Amino acid sequence: MQIIKSKLEELIKELPEKVEVEDVMYRIYMLQKIEMGEKDIVEGRTFSHEEAIERLSKKWQQ
Repeated sequence: MQIIKSKLEELIKELPEKVEVEDVMYRIYMLQKIEMGEKDIVEGRTFSHEEAIERLSKKWQQ
């Protein structure tokens, strides 16, 4: 998945002057995951709360 350059610029502007590389990598990772989730919502790949509970309940009972 690609991230729009302007979003990366925003992310960098929000960072403090001194920052660990790991912190930058984590924020980029989170940005990517959020964008993937937003894409899933737009494309209808979601579950209702009830469906999620049902699926997880089945998984936990195994």
